[in-house]
Amino acid sequence: MGVDQVIRIAVVGHTNTGKTSLLRTLTRNREFGEVDDAPGTTRHVQSASALLDGRAVLQWFDTPGLEDSVALRDWIDGLHESGRRLEGPDRIERFLADQEIQHSFEQEHRVLAQVMRSDAVLYVVDCRDPILAKHRDELHILQSCARPVLPVINFVASPNADIEPWTQTFSRHGMHMHLSFDTISPPINGLQMMYQTLGQLLGERQSTFQDLSRQVAIERRKRILAAADLLTDLCLQAASAQRLIKDEPALVSVATQEQQEDIRLFEKAFVTKLLNLYQFSEDDYLPPTQGWSSGHWSTDLFSKQALSDLGIDLGKGAAFGAAAGATFDVLSAGLSLGVGTLIGAAAGSAWQGVDRWGKDIKAKLYGQRALMVGDAILLGLATRNVRLIAALEQRGHASTLPLAVASHATQEFDPKTLLKTFMAARRQSLRLKVLQLMGAAQSSRELHAELKQALLGAQSLQPLVADGLH
Repeated sequence: MGVDQVIRIAVVGHTNTGKTSLLRTLTRNREFGEVDDAPGTTRHVQSASALLDGRAVLQWFDTPGLEDSVALRDWIDGLHESGRRLEGPDRIERFLADQEIQHSFEQEHRVLAQVMRSDAVLYVVDCRDPILAKHRDELHILQSCARPVLPVINFVASPNADIEPWTQTFSRHGMHMHLSFDTISPPINGLQMMYQTLGQLLGERQSTFQDLSRQVAIERRKRILAAADLLTDLCLQAASAQRLIKDEPALVSVATQEQQEDIRLFEKAFVTKLLNLYQFSEDDYLPPTQGWSSGHWSTDLFSKQALSDLGIDLGKGAAFGAAAGATFDVLSAGLSLGVGTLIGAAAGSAWQGVDRWGKDIKAKLYGQRALMVGDAILLGLATRNVRLIAALEQRGHASTLPLAVASHATQEFDPKTLLKTFMAARRQSLRLKVLQLMGAAQSSRELHAELKQALLGAQSLQPLVADGLH
């Protein structure tokens, strides 16, 4: 095989063992093939390519399920030729060349024809199934093709998984190299492990598989960083959200409800972008927040119970303004930022007293309060969405049930770091209000980088960034 030739891998197995599901997850393409619980869903050979630097270097082939391996083995074992012994590959070639027998084993003919055109085979099994004679005959037939075979033990995350009998069976057939996988909840580095194992199986192409493995790690790193950018934007947007209102209870109540709806819409837009980044759709996600659609979701972020479930401790005073939003007097703001300080910082000089434009700004702000999102809400927003990022990174593209990110009362962050950044965002938001009145602008690049770094430190993301991501 020339070094420039595309590597061909046939994915085979009994019907309904998850072959198409495996390829959806390996290719990160939820549209590949057809996935169904009914047996025999895949009726024809389908293919997908893996690119390296824009060039196809590997081609996966999804094959129909093997349906009658017992009868096929009996037929193949019965083949003989006068004067010489037929070896395994010779018997397979005789089977493929026999036009009459093809009609009796139509599915098997398609599978074995592809295997003989391939460089290696992934033999996919469902470890929830008991091992039967048909499985042993499938292994015997595949070994007769004289192609390297890598058994892939699928659905290992299932509570009904039973891996040990399968590994013993593979060992009895001389297959001491296998890969445990789960197409619904794949391991974080599952595709890398696949490439590394195939590199050992096809030693002459090991460098190509190493390059593919390295590319997968780089792509994952870029994906997580892009997700962290989106979440940073959401958190800064929420922390900076502010409404200047007259300090009257009725007006504060209305503005609070409007601001809560704004935050929900911010989060919804973030989730849509995140799902698109991970090549999922909104059908793949069950939002935990009320008010997103006509569906029935019970956990609204603006709920003390929801925040408590996320591990946001409201009893220690670290997260004030937790219930809905926090109001601050613009002149003192609870932020050590009076109008004088604001205008002085904006003008680049100390506050020199009340001049004409100072009077105008003070008149606009006097007697008003700034309604801003409370710290607990911001912590909750960051917490559940870093968990969403981690869950999407570990979700297979063969999954058919919507993802629901579970709440658990474990802190993701040291809240001090995030709260410091959120406070800075509030300060900047108030500065920008004054700057807008003055027709000026201000950069938030440094603040974005600081918050992004803090978000990447979340416990849920640590297994994903352990390879030196940041």
